[in-house]
Amino acid sequence: MASPSKAGAALAALREELSGEVFAPGDAGYDDARTVFNAMIDRRPAVIAQCADEDDVVRAVRFGRELDLNIAVRGGGHSVAGTAVNDAGLVVDLRRMHGVTVHPGAEAVRVEGGATMSHLDRATQPYALATTGGRASTTGVGGFVLGGGTGWLDRWCGFAVDNLLGVELVTADGTRTHASADENPELFWALHGGGGNFGVATALTLKLHELPEFAIALLLYLPERGPEVVRAYRELIAHAPTEASGAVLYVTGPPEEFVPPSLVGRLACLALVTYVGGERDLRKVAEPLLALPHEAEVVGAMPYADVQCMIDDPPGQRNYWSAEYVTGLPDELVDVFCADAETLPVPTGSQQILLPQGGAIADGPAEYPVPYRDAPWAVHPFGIWSDPADDERCVRWVRGVRAHTGPWATGAVYLNFIGDEGADRVTAGLGPENTARLAAVKRRYDPDNVFRFNHNIRPA
Repeated sequence: MASPSKAGAALAALREELSGEVFAPGDAGYDDARTVFNAMIDRRPAVIAQCADEDDVVRAVRFGRELDLNIAVRGGGHSVAGTAVNDAGLVVDLRRMHGVTVHPGAEAVRVEGGATMSHLDRATQPYALATTGGRASTTGVGGFVLGGGTGWLDRWCGFAVDNLLGVELVTADGTRTHASADENPELFWALHGGGGNFGVATALTLKLHELPEFAIALLLYLPERGPEVVRAYRELIAHAPTEASGAVLYVTGPPEEFVPPSLVGRLACLALVTYVGGERDLRKVAEPLLALPHEAEVVGAMPYADVQCMIDDPPGQRNYWSAEYVTGLPDELVDVFCADAETLPVPTGSQQILLPQGGAIADGPAEYPVPYRDAPWAVHPFGIWSDPADDERCVRWVRGVRAHTGPWATGAVYLNFIGDEGADRVTAGLGPENTARLAAVKRRYDPDNVFRFNHNIRPA
């Protein structure tokens, strides 16, 4: 570590040179700057550099290397593991860099590294264009895409990485680098699932798709109808076009207008069908669910960007998530999934989620390090609560769901869906052969493992 006098001089120079803002402990605004959406994370960085542009990112990375500080990178700050912040290190905070430039003629969009899904979706919507985004508007685009990227559109147009055209990166030595299919192709391959291991993504270019209409069917059922709802949803997806996606969720009934008062604050089962197209075609697809007795429904056209805000998880809550990708959805697993939902912590924001895959996901490029592509379904226990006294029961519930799903698990996992579950799970999220190849890319671009606050790939 640098001497106090050297560190002080370097910090003063950074404050002077950065176009953005610099925070250190004791500064007004420091606590706000270090807060991430998961309230279980309480870390105190030595320096937070809120960068205004790529030049700032270069300065910040070089500052961190000069002082031998650990470096965390903050985009949306939505990592459940809290990897956007560290203790006693440097945070390169990209949130001021959230510009989105749509190129409608080329059906492409350039997104700065600090943009969220809301920035992206609101910018592309006026052009009736979209690309696969996360299922919450507050998710950071950079971490989401580089981690693989699954959302409501992925059965139709593939994972987010399937739509990645280029990445602008600042590497561990402060060098500006561009990766695409034609430029640094091995690095470009690694960025298709390898996350933030290789540098600071200051901008990403993504392929867009025409999305003139979008519609949803959201149906609310009594929890005891869950098994028949899941089975009906399974059959619906088996015969649906790739334009259809969605989820089955168990939740605490929210205090929304469409929720009957008798289910507010109690366990409820939701079925969501999302559809790239209009209401008429959506209703045909959703008919098996509409035919089941249900307590409430919302069916109709809705702007995609609005749907993206429907299940936002609010900041300031405590979060613990996990996931298993499964080989199929036999009746026995349906029963296990629904039984686990009966023990969901109620009333909290926690959700027991079943997500379909297939379609453009399964048909996408096989060479990227996203080994969960072939799984037809994902089980995603999503713990959210507010009272620290609930920590033990909520974490225990999430782990229990994962354990009970284990007999049907493929072994692969989408890393953005999990926190810190150890090195073996990182390998499971990348694939064993891919992990070795990624470690070689890591050695070339970050031999000292400067960027380790992530689902880390060690240089080898």
